[in-house]
Amino acid sequence: MVEFTKRMLSNGMRLLHHYDEQTRMVAVNILCKAGSRDEHEGTTGLAHLMEHLMFSGSAHVTNFDQELQRAGGESNAWTSVDATNFYDVLPAHNIETALWLESDRLNNLLLDDRQMIEVQRSVVIQEFLQRYSNVPYGDINHLIHEQAFKHHPYRWPSIGLSINDIENISRDDILQFYNRYYSSSNIIICVSGNVPLDECVDMVEKWFGALQVTSHPEERTYATEPQQEQRRQLTVTADVPQDVINIAYHMCGRTHADFAICDMISDLLANGKSSRFQQNIISKSNVFTELDAAVEGTCDPGLFLIRGKLSANASIQEAEDIINNELKRLISEPASYNELQKCVNKYNSTSVFENLGYLQKATKLCLCEMNGDANLINTELNTYRNINVDDVLRVAAELFDERNTSVIYYRCR
Repeated sequence: MVEFTKRMLSNGMRLLHHYDEQTRMVAVNILCKAGSRDEHEGTTGLAHLMEHLMFSGSAHVTNFDQELQRAGGESNAWTSVDATNFYDVLPAHNIETALWLESDRLNNLLLDDRQMIEVQRSVVIQEFLQRYSNVPYGDINHLIHEQAFKHHPYRWPSIGLSINDIENISRDDILQFYNRYYSSSNIIICVSGNVPLDECVDMVEKWFGALQVTSHPEERTYATEPQQEQRRQLTVTADVPQDVINIAYHMCGRTHADFAICDMISDLLANGKSSRFQQNIISKSNVFTELDAAVEGTCDPGLFLIRGKLSANASIQEAEDIINNELKRLISEPASYNELQKCVNKYNSTSVFENLGYLQKATKLCLCEMNGDANLINTELNTYRNINVDDVLRVAAELFDERNTSVIYYRCR
């Protein structure tokens, strides 16, 4: 059980607090509900560029990392399709340094220096090249999301759809994004560590109470992705070491009642040596060198992904047939109680390790709050425990519909 307290600041900013007297450290996690789904076509990659710009200097801070390091701390950040997250870890007695730094860049980020914007744009473009353009299979996620999504902004990844889009982002685009989304009602902050609640509330109110309040709506709504009515397929040929098949099925979003069932199905198929993919496919055939399944866990309806790397000379059509037969077997040979219990136990152990440290708790609490309730950190295990065989059969039958399939054949030359 992770004990925490929730407070609402006078400006609408949400504060989560977890007290841990076993450490001399503290983590400050700030989640902004702004990700790549909040961008517009033609300027994709804006949320990720904004993440980088947040480290470029504010009115009273020329070097964010240097100031934090002087206080014995470190920081980092990440951007997803749904959110941008920043975190600082430092000795608890220096917590005000982190709060000062974070409040200054949220209130007074310097975006007038065009050279600074170009420096960060160049960094983001280099990251795009290194992680997506110049590595084998780097564009698979781009391809599968473009194939699966035709209307919702999940069709582009958080890095951006293309380098051209990143190059097209203007200073006005950046200013509008910052002013709209980096505002009090759109921010969740969690302080986790050896800082008492009353002190924490006073300090956070002191440093963040003046954060701008905007009229931007609480509910974020986006183009609804219509139900897919037929299979979609794309074949790509490139200089890669082996053939890969990537299959995507539309599934529910993170807050839907069936999300945990989809997640359990992915574990039944591919989590560990006793999983069905491992026991029924990898161990019994020479078709795959790797075969995995995962859920994306996005706020809006996302994707259930299956990806397999093929052995040399294996037929990609045979590989897909083998996967489809195993998915059908999940319905014809229902999961046993022991299989379900094994998945619950793995989920439980993973959750325990995820919540061991003060930083992990700070991040997880913010994510759970974004998904509707910070207390999900304590209650989700019961959701998994309550999943039964009929739940798995129902969701698997709906999920693994041929008409709901987007397939990428990624073939070596």
